[in-house]
Amino acid sequence: MASDDYYEILGVSKNASPDEIKKAFRRAAIEHHPDRGGDEANFKKINEAYEVLKDPEKRQRYDQFGKAGVGGSSGFNGFEGFEGFGGGQNINFDFGDLGLGDIFNSFFGGGQNTKSSRQQRSQGQDVEAEAEIDFRDAVFGTEIELTVNLDDVCEHCKGSTVEPGYELKTCPTCHGNGQVVTVSRTIFGNIQQASICPTCHGSGKVPEKLCSVCRGKGTKLKKQLITLKIPSGIDDGAVIRLREHGEAVAGGSKGDLYVNIRVKADKKFTREGDLILSSEHINMIDAALGTEINVDTIDGLVRMKIPAGTQNGTDFKLSNHGVVHFKGNGRGAHIVTIYVDTPTHLNRHQKELLETLKNL
Repeated sequence: MASDDYYEILGVSKNASPDEIKKAFRRAAIEHHPDRGGDEANFKKINEAYEVLKDPEKRQRYDQFGKAGVGGSSGFNGFEGFEGFGGGQNINFDFGDLGLGDIFNSFFGGGQNTKSSRQQRSQGQDVEAEAEIDFRDAVFGTEIELTVNLDDVCEHCKGSTVEPGYELKTCPTCHGNGQVVTVSRTIFGNIQQASICPTCHGSGKVPEKLCSVCRGKGTKLKKQLITLKIPSGIDDGAVIRLREHGEAVAGGSKGDLYVNIRVKADKKFTREGDLILSSEHINMIDAALGTEINVDTIDGLVRMKIPAGTQNGTDFKLSNHGVVHFKGNGRGAHIVTIYVDTPTHLNRHQKELLETLKNL
């Protein structure tokens, strides 16, 4: 992730919609999250990019002026709250609405970063999965079984991290505060840095004895079978969110599970929104005189009348044979395109008949 361009960091175009930016951020954040083995520097870049691009005003300034328009210029000139150059004085940073607070808090140990880290542990990670369904199931809806491997609450300690029969005690390192404070001397003065307690990881409590099954993690990796209801009318690329079906975390709620739906292509039908499209072939005599044909639909065979004089490429509509409306009642239509086949191999008698018809 060498680029510093916010759009390239999230992998979206400059005219991406807010929804596209949000989805791209979620994918990138999950991929690069440090808890999943991702690179912390890349994770910070992703968060920085999203903080700007999700805000219409910040995004407009960024598009016009680049990082300078959203506080991305180098140096500290122009920032309010930059005080205390004397020796032995503390320094306070106030970056206002420039979107740099989280970045500098991560360096200087601001309380906001500590708080957000503790909040992250109160909820498990969101998880993405993928489900493939048939074309017909996308039209009418269905239920499927989804198997996922996720961290679930440890059944032995019930997520408490403590061996049954023992209790939590106050952390001896932070004395229950959840964070430790250090002071660094710099050319600007003394900088006070607060960070998550390395012993209790911000909870302020530690087990008298770690759970013998999960070793104090509070969770165990488990194969889970989830019943997923697919609504009628769902389209390829849709995402279904299952609240609190993601990964568990000790002392908090589960994250969410996002299921990306993939619809298999059908040999006979294609789809455009609520419309189902297909084609049928007839010979030129039937096209000229008119006929009736059986048409394959998602509901089975339907008898359709072809009027006399039908031209090649003519579309016919079969009402209420399309996709079930995703929001609301009723269905779309089935559009049948008629192709008129012209004979390519005629015997002499057939040619004579066509010549006679031509002369008439």
